[in-house]
Amino acid sequence: MNIKFIIIILGEPYSTFSEIVGKYFTDKKINKKKIIIIGNKSLFEKQLIKLKYKLNIKEIKNLNEAKKNTLNIINVDFKYKKIFGNITSKSRKFIENCFNLSLSLIRNQKSKYILINGPISKKSFLSKRFLGITEYLSSKTKSKNEVMLIYNKDLSVTPLTTHIPIKLVSKNVSKKKIINNIQLICAFYKKYLKKKIKIAVLGLNPHCETVDKVSEEESIIKPAIKNLKHKGIDISGPFSADTFFLKDNIKKYDLVMGMYHDQVLTPIKTLFKFNAINITIGLPFIRISPDHGPNFRMLGMNKSNPSSFYYAMKFIEKL
Repeated sequence: MNIKFIIIILGEPYSTFSEIVGKYFTDKKINKKKIIIIGNKSLFEKQLIKLKYKLNIKEIKNLNEAKKNTLNIINVDFKYKKIFGNITSKSRKFIENCFNLSLSLIRNQKSKYILINGPISKKSFLSKRFLGITEYLSSKTKSKNEVMLIYNKDLSVTPLTTHIPIKLVSKNVSKKKIINNIQLICAFYKKYLKKKIKIAVLGLNPHCETVDKVSEEESIIKPAIKNLKHKGIDISGPFSADTFFLKDNIKKYDLVMGMYHDQVLTPIKTLFKFNAINITIGLPFIRISPDHGPNFRMLGMNKSNPSSFYYAMKFIEKL
């Protein structure tokens, strides 16, 4: 896939992402693809200076002005008093403007592109409007089948349900959704990574058992797996989640589907720490976000771990 543009939304104006971007582009040569940063140029530059990173940043007005081998930035207005501060209602409007600008640029381009968004405080920005950034972007692009993939080259995971309360999980587990999500992920691997994957599916209930007459494993998960096998997909399960992530098990598979968010995100972060990225499949473009939050506690300290952003950029280089 010939990616021409990498659009990077800086995200929360007061997060450690400016530090991470500074570390990466100080340490690495700028990707052959055109890098376009969306954020406030003045604040970003002052944060980099404070953190002692020297980068050549060129302000542009549109993607046609973007140059290779430099950091292009399209400025988004943001009034600030402190270089490093706290989240306010101004942050919410600023991030919204960054997303709107990025999506408008993308809609007007025929070239292939990837969108990376920096960490965002979901509680402040989404304010109960959406369950997560995945769902927010799905709404903005009028997509209906978004899928969350936490990618690592050795083992990736996908939660069938994403940012919903645990009490609502069982009501949102369906045969149709399992089949749809697995097919989208398989298509993604085939198209972008040229790989046919081996998949494991976890059960919903402890030990895949329940005192109810009919469990979700028997009525939903097993029929979905059977359907996907008939379609030629290499898939097995359901497996009990409590022992699945032992070393001898996970080395057999490329992807694990869990029924809810923490069922698979907790073990993947335990195994790989920051060496994983969040990819949204099902949008009109590939969206990637580093697998960490704004990390306000380390703001301005120059101690943040940039591994997930490094991993994201390394992944993009292969496309």
